[in-house]
Amino acid sequence: MVILETERLILRQFEKTDAVAMSGVFGDPDVMRFGPGVQMADWVSAWIRVLIEEVYPTRGYGLWAVVEKSQGAFIGYCGLFHFDDLGGQPEIEVGYRLARTYWGLGYATEAVCGVRDYAFSKLGITRLVALIDPQNGASIRVAEKAGMRYEKDVLLEGYDHPDHLYVISRSQLSIDD
Repeated sequence: MVILETERLILRQFEKTDAVAMSGVFGDPDVMRFGPGVQMADWVSAWIRVLIEEVYPTRGYGLWAVVEKSQGAFIGYCGLFHFDDLGGQPEIEVGYRLARTYWGLGYATEAVCGVRDYAFSKLGITRLVALIDPQNGASIRVAEKAGMRYEKDVLLEGYDHPDHLYVISRSQLSIDD
């Protein structure tokens, strides 16, 4: 199911058949440098299964497959992730991972802005966050281009250093309902 379209991208719900393409993303050490590390194909299949069977039906949103329109290429994911407790309060994060081939072309910013606008206008969400490793300059630039601003550092369980928390509120934008 298509969730939203931008000028160059389609964001849709994941399908089980996306596991092979997504394994290429999660299997790339450069893509996973600022995350939990490289993930194997069985982990990716389980991740997609949880999205399809649990996250989409329960939350009504989640992480979505990103497809480049002109070539129909699967390029990664972008979407929304719910935290019950992030720095002492529930938050909804906008996050993404794109295949390295598609870095530096503006796709991440385009996808994040599309998800931001969808979250505010269609889902009625009033605040979004992004957790970013302080050394990930490219993701910091994407967050800033999407209108997000640094709020504080947050240390996630299992990590050895805090991430920067970037935020944006619906009231900061002129979003039509």
